[in-house]
Amino acid sequence: MSTDPLAEWQQAHERVCDLVLAADDAAMDRPVPATPDWSARDLLSHMVGLGADVLAGDEPDDHNERWTRAQVEARRDRSTADLVAEWRALAPDLVGWMRENGPRPLGDVVIHEQDLRGALGVPGARDTAGLAAVRERMAGRVADAAGDLPPLLLDGGSWTHVTSGDPAEAVTVVRADGFDLFRALTSRRTADQLRAWTVRGDVAPYLDAFAALGPLPERPLAGE
Repeated sequence: MSTDPLAEWQQAHERVCDLVLAADDAAMDRPVPATPDWSARDLLSHMVGLGADVLAGDEPDDHNERWTRAQVEARRDRSTADLVAEWRALAPDLVGWMRENGPRPLGDVVIHEQDLRGALGVPGARDTAGLAAVRERMAGRVADAAGDLPPLLLDGGSWTHVTSGDPAEAVTVVRADGFDLFRALTSRRTADQLRAWTVRGDVAPYLDAFAALGPLPERPLAGE
């Protein structure tokens, strides 16, 4: 059965809304290990602001720091409930936008849902169809970034991906839980973790490809 990315976005959106509404103010003020310059409230502000900016036609290709910082600053004094209300009001139009323009926002909500869960200490939604779709998309980006390097095989048991060619010919194999590989593909795992999961070859030449969304963390993310 094929994945409906719009349905997956809607489900992830509502999971996040429920997640943050269940958190108290102290929890929402905690720093997010995956985005340490932001609190959980700041990260939620970015998620809401991204939707508003996409609908306004303001979406730079690189999702640069100035753009994301403005989303947070514009919502600095808003409560969690106010942020959720704004996001829920945007949701129908954003689904319509994705129907016309493609489901890029799915990646943002799925990745940041897990960032928020790590900050709030509430694991979950690790095997959804939406996460699997984003993992596949990010694996393709890592393969593109790897360029002419020899084939790298990511082995998550029930999910595998080879950067090029035949999986049997991969010179480097990284084997880990499918969720950990998803987090690695979104620049949320350390170089040492990737080395520890390498069961064949040397992952070092591929580390820059894993840093597509930013520098790899220096320490394993707390809460995960």
